[in-house]
Amino acid sequence: MKYSVQKTDDIAACIALRIAVFVEEQQVPMDDEIDDLDDVAMHYLARDPDGKPVGTARIYEVGDVGKIGRVCVVASARGTGLGRALIDTCLRELQSHPHLTTIRIGAQDHAIGFYESFGFKVVGDGYLDGGIPHHIMVRAL
Repeated sequence: MKYSVQKTDDIAACIALRIAVFVEEQQVPMDDEIDDLDDVAMHYLARDPDGKPVGTARIYEVGDVGKIGRVCVVASARGTGLGRALIDTCLRELQSHPHLTTIRIGAQDHAIGFYESFGFKVVGDGYLDGGIPHHIMVRAL
């Protein structure tokens, strides 16, 4: 199946996906999922060929660090390469910002290998985010 990944202003669709995946499926508290960064981040939305939203991610900057976050794909689209397409899209955008030197992501522990395939490395100790074990991962630009 062919998916499209586009920059979007439809933040409501992105949040709806995050609620479905993080809050409903993974039991992350709603208060941990919604934050003020949605107002400043650049959002990406993946749609299936019928136009249905199936994945999302957001990026934002803090100084010379680009951050990728809130990456999720609905269960029916997992294993299709959509997650890779979302991360590739985010990386391309961040690489177009010459002042950025590093990219950072807070990865769920089960996804560490996935992010390592993009050149990310684990730094520091693990932590809980929304009750789920995570590690910070970084990659130079």
